[in-house]
Amino acid sequence: MSDFVHPDEIRSRFSAALSAMYRAEVPQYGELLALVAEVNAGVLKADPAAADRLAASGELARLSEERHGAVRVGTADELATIARAFAVMGMAPVSYYNLAPAGVPVHSTAFRPVDPAALARNPFRVFCSLLRLELIEDEALRAEAAAALARRDIFTPGARTLIETAEIAGGLDEAQADRFVSELLETFRWHAQATVSAPTYERLVAAHRLIADVVSFKGPHINHLTPRTLDIDAAQAAMPERGITPKETIEGPPDRACAILLRQTSFKALQEAIAFPDADGTTQGVHTARFGEIEQRGCALTPVGRALYDAALANKDFSALPDDWAALRRDGLAWFRYRATPQGLAARAETADLEALIALGHVVAEPITYEDFLPVSAAGIFQSNLGAEVREAYAVDPAKADFEKALGCSVLDEMALYQAEQEASIAATLKALQSAPVTARLH
Repeated sequence: MSDFVHPDEIRSRFSAALSAMYRAEVPQYGELLALVAEVNAGVLKADPAAADRLAASGELARLSEERHGAVRVGTADELATIARAFAVMGMAPVSYYNLAPAGVPVHSTAFRPVDPAALARNPFRVFCSLLRLELIEDEALRAEAAAALARRDIFTPGARTLIETAEIAGGLDEAQADRFVSELLETFRWHAQATVSAPTYERLVAAHRLIADVVSFKGPHINHLTPRTLDIDAAQAAMPERGITPKETIEGPPDRACAILLRQTSFKALQEAIAFPDADGTTQGVHTARFGEIEQRGCALTPVGRALYDAALANKDFSALPDDWAALRRDGLAWFRYRATPQGLAARAETADLEALIALGHVVAEPITYEDFLPVSAAGIFQSNLGAEVREAYAVDPAKADFEKALGCSVLDEMALYQAEQEASIAATLKALQSAPVTARLH
């Protein structure tokens, strides 16, 4: 029997530690968590049937623990090493997001668990962006930025050692796992001391506020840590009552009876005091980057459904996208997880026809939660909170190959993951209905 701590457990410990640290650094985050908990409790109380559905699908158990973070790194080495660190926690890079067309000089992936059981235990995910230095037009500034990034190491020696230990040994024991969490936490800690001079910082801000945020500090402080709400409209409306100023609009799809993909909102980024080094010591200034975000997750759409969504987003007309679970499933627009009902398990299935089994009440189909991100929404969140003016899109092609080279591996295809989950659930359901002994079916 292995003495290694399960990656899911390490991920849970790290997520909890990061949340505690961020709460201490950004007091309004604690207020946001309280607001989300209150809204969620209200939704569950008002709709017991929805609460039962969430419980049956495993969504309810993970709800209060669910967080997604976001960081921005500056170099290929930083990205590759952070990928190795997340791997220790059972998190893999899923999907490639090119934000340059929206005027944000980064490209990104989302590190998250990919196995349905691991997601059920703790779905902690981190949206990680890599700065595209080549998009800084001023050559001298680009060189200064590259030099500033080359001077820093965002990982403690202890974190680097434990990452390597986990890779060589195949895991971490209790003491090592706790040290790993503690050491890696330092990568995401806020530092109020800039690593560049005030004039250099201002030139970086003029190029893009996000460039200044990535380049000017010792590490990639966590810039938001997002809880999941069951009613983002209610949360948005309640934020001002708690002294929280929300962004003007909710990013993502409109409010629907059948929630799809991802809806996000946030409070405005904080102005935080920082010290810039200069010849006489330090100069005081402020930096704006970190903010509080909340999200509401709906079901994952298939490629056909996603194409309909993208078209709807472009023309601001969502009427072509059915707001009905049966239609979304029948038309192959969303991914579903299938499971046998107690009634189905108690009867001998005489057919493998899924639709017939659903009609008989022997099988239920539950929408699979969207675990990933929307590039347009991510760009909208970045832009609104960085205080940046609307910018022209960068005239570049997606650089997925460059990103994967920096990452050190290929990103996983989110659609393939959802399809595999749906197909596995169908196979398991049909097997349970057709081959389980009667005594087993009655439990």
